[in-house]
Amino acid sequence: MKNQETKVIHKSRKTKETDISLNLLIYGSGNAQIQSDIGFFNHMLESLVKHSLMDLEIVCKGDTFVDGHHSIEDCGILLGQALAQGIYPAQGIERFGNASVVMDESCVECDIDVSNRAFLVFETNAYKFPFKGKVGELDVELVEEFFRAVCFNANLSVHIVLKRGKNLHHIIEAMFKAFAVALRRALSPNPRICTPSTKGVL
Repeated sequence: MKNQETKVIHKSRKTKETDISLNLLIYGSGNAQIQSDIGFFNHMLESLVKHSLMDLEIVCKGDTFVDGHHSIEDCGILLGQALAQGIYPAQGIERFGNASVVMDESCVECDIDVSNRAFLVFETNAYKFPFKGKVGELDVELVEEFFRAVCFNANLSVHIVLKRGKNLHHIIEAMFKAFAVALRRALSPNPRICTPSTKGVL
């Protein structure tokens, strides 16, 4: 990964629905400055940043008078694009990362392959738990949309699986934290691994 210690990546996106500016340092210290009009989403991004040890600044102005869909999806798109720019061609990293995160009664597992191929498995059917409703101003169904936007723009293969849980706040926070820790581990520098693929390039 080129200039992996110091490279700050800037991205912006402006549509009729959102106006977003983003700065990302992949190998940071967990500092977050998040401004959107969706409080619980801000909280989740702050958790993601804290546990991935990235530094992230996002200012998002979106049409939340409609709902949060455009803001959350577009933030995911932009974050994914920034990750892709900073990661590929992938060199000198572990490539694979895994984490199970517990938050009280909830447990979520995340597995990541920094594969340069996009895929998302998002399973929430533990004990036939109804993964729907709202937490604060966040529509629960938008959690999957966020992770899909990140994965398909960052070219990551990701499995997020709810193992158990009852409280939606706990479940969603465990998802963001598990993704963060798995990503941190997958991107961990390893000087013994030049290119982490038998293909010779990722």
